[in-house]
Amino acid sequence: DRDTDKKRIEELLEENMVLEIAQKQSMNESAHLGWELEQLSKSTDLADSEKSFVFELNECASSRILKLEKDNQSLQNTIQELRDASLTSRESSLKFVELEKENQQLSKKIEKLQNQIEKEKQSNQDLETLSEELIKDKEQLQVIMETLKADKDRQIKDLKQENDHL
Repeated sequence: DRDTDKKRIEELLEENMVLEIAQKQSMNESAHLGWELEQLSKSTDLADSEKSFVFELNECASSRILKLEKDNQSLQNTIQELRDASLTSRESSLKFVELEKENQQLSKKIEKLQNQIEKEKQSNQDLETLSEELIKDKEQLQVIMETLKADKDRQIKDLKQENDHL
């Protein structure tokens, strides 16, 4: 959009310059026609038809000048609107750049938080695995203790029997 606006501004500036040149030429023509009109009005042997022709030429040049001035003013307004739009576009671009920077910072923070979450998950999995291993070890120890207790009870019984036999 900015490139298009720039190209359009350049085109309008060129067109404005062309119109200004045409306006100057028209003004020169008008001045020349005015001079000719003066020369003709000074001549005493001018006919009324020649005076009206010169007057018509002068009016035509004047109307052309007015038209060119209106066109020039319209182009000036368009150029100003495009400049205003360009400024607005630049401001929007600056805001976009700022938002993009904020977005990048937030993305980095999110990435750090995701890494921390992954570490926590891994730590939790490690703890769960350790907990399961400890529970298995506890169960094995209980089985061993029961076996030892049963052995101890059997030995006590055997020893009592042996004692009674003695």
